[in-house]
Amino acid sequence: MEQKTNYTTRIVNYALQTCGFYPLRPMQLWLIDTHFNKANSTMMNIGALYKYDDSIDLERLAKAINDTVAAYDMFRCRLVFHEGTSDLCQRFDGEITPVTVEKISDADFEIRKKNLKKPYKLINSPLYRIYLFETPSGKFGYYDFYHAMFDGFATAILFYREMEMRYKGKKIMRQALQYADFILDELKVSPEELAAGNKYWHKMTAGFDVKKHLPPADLDNSENAWKANHLYFEFKNITNDYFSDKVRKEHIFFLAASMLAIAKSAGVKSSIMSWIHNGRNNAQERRLMGIMLEQYPISWNFEENISVSKFLDGVEEKVNFSPKYRRSLGTVYDEGLEDDCATFIFQKGDLGANDGTVKFAGTDAQLFNIDVFDNKYSAAENTLDIEITSTADGGYYLELDYDASRYSENAMKKFAETMDRIILEMHDENKMISEILEGK
Repeated sequence: MEQKTNYTTRIVNYALQTCGFYPLRPMQLWLIDTHFNKANSTMMNIGALYKYDDSIDLERLAKAINDTVAAYDMFRCRLVFHEGTSDLCQRFDGEITPVTVEKISDADFEIRKKNLKKPYKLINSPLYRIYLFETPSGKFGYYDFYHAMFDGFATAILFYREMEMRYKGKKIMRQALQYADFILDELKVSPEELAAGNKYWHKMTAGFDVKKHLPPADLDNSENAWKANHLYFEFKNITNDYFSDKVRKEHIFFLAASMLAIAKSAGVKSSIMSWIHNGRNNAQERRLMGIMLEQYPISWNFEENISVSKFLDGVEEKVNFSPKYRRSLGTVYDEGLEDDCATFIFQKGDLGANDGTVKFAGTDAQLFNIDVFDNKYSAAENTLDIEITSTADGGYYLELDYDASRYSENAMKKFAETMDRIILEMHDENKMISEILEGK
């Protein structure tokens, strides 16, 4: 996209629309605009390959999938340019191609696996892919969703559960909520609320500098920019037992540790980054099939020396308050206020780190992280994503998704080790922040 259109202007343009064109929400805009930098990449694919138990009836599964897809407008979503304004927007009237069972040889399936994960055509094309395969060695399902339209909760929880219920013959009692209706409701925001939010986010992100608010880069490979790489690191200095007798929330603790780790790595006394919220604030939103994730900026000035306890309280206060100005996040996108910020994500479960099994209709289905089939289309989505996941055995591991044209693996390993040491020091909530940032 050559130029970003002010989000407030888009609200005025579309608030009274009745022609089937709907504005993209701020998070959608941010993700799609990021993707345009590497339009031929798979940075926005959310994909997984399942091997089902031999007892699973794939024809019955195909019907369950097709019935679920038919119930939600997001599966008809297409990105298009508005005929009058040329703004990129979305329609919910696309054709749906029914899922069928492909019966192929094992050799042909091996070839197909290498090409399952591929870039999406962004304009006027389906934004998900579902395939079912029956081979002599097993039954498989491949599911891939475009991230600017679907988030992990929508795919792994809502879609998966409803598909399973339909497969088992259970009646779906509730009426599906539609994303287009949610968009129109979200546009009902006063100018005063937008202005207050804009002011809040400008203050939160003021002074961001990649040299101060990211770990220092040790590479300058601009010719190979956006090269994706990952580092997995298991924290040695904390288990979930630490939180068993505390009111502290895990995601607050680890977000605070991330902010301190970046400040310490950069040798500064401030931190500006982003954190991911699931965006589902009530029962109705928790039933929406689509992307509800929000990316909120957060900052802290460490010039005032306070204790770990007060810092954690302050971070929690900001996290709890930020959703109040969700509808003003358009200004964050429009002005690129968090384009280069490190992003923090906390999630439960260890899917995505290793192959595992998931339950489906009373059987075990083996789940393969489709990243094992990464190919030439791979690219980094952000400069640095700090993803922390709790595991079933009570541990925590860190996954750093980073731009390998900026950071070496060794630099990321050092950052992970720094964060692990900070986590240990944060166990003492009476310790002063200056001792953490200035200590060895």
